[in-house]
Amino acid sequence: MTTLLFDLDGTLANSSKGILNAFKYTIEKLNLPAHSNNQLLEYIGPPLETTFTKFYTEKKDIDKAVKTFREYYNEKGVYETELYSGIFTLLNDLKKSSHPIYVTTSKNEPMANLMLENLHIKEYFTGIYGALPKRYHKADVIDFAIKKHSLDKKTTIIVGDTIYDMIGGKKNNITTLGVTWGFGKEKDLIDKGADIICHEPGDIKKHLKN
Repeated sequence: MTTLLFDLDGTLANSSKGILNAFKYTIEKLNLPAHSNNQLLEYIGPPLETTFTKFYTEKKDIDKAVKTFREYYNEKGVYETELYSGIFTLLNDLKKSSHPIYVTTSKNEPMANLMLENLHIKEYFTGIYGALPKRYHKADVIDFAIKKHSLDKKTTIIVGDTIYDMIGGKKNNITTLGVTWGFGKEKDLIDKGADIICHEPGDIKKHLKN
């Protein structure tokens, strides 16, 4: 039975509004250089700790930026999100077919749980794993989920919208499925070794049948 590890932002949910607003809040509060929305979209995907190394070199400054981002995101940004069309149907279909499904995200783990609860889909997942202080790269999150649940790598697929999902999957020697409705670009997903490309949620179920 195929096991699926779902990314969250850009794969299950369109969370761009809340994330962009949190970045804008951080930039304004810390007097960082102004960014356009297109520039900020490039920061969606990698861990915050990685993103803020573009602005700072000292860990204390990076930690301060992450804390500032979460000031806004924890209060408002986490609620400025919605499921992509077709995701609810997909999750229901996977549940009926008894496919084990998990969330592996670079989002802060408590925030991931809160978002999924707010979107009313938390109960679909056997486990929800996200970024923690000592585990924030996507590859590490995936590795943790695989080991915790003794998942068979031969039948496990990472489903995500950015190169970080593809890289994390390849590092863990599992199948990588790239989706094009999120924040990443199809060419980049393919360049990073996506084994499968899906253009809408319903395509995922079709590939499982094949």
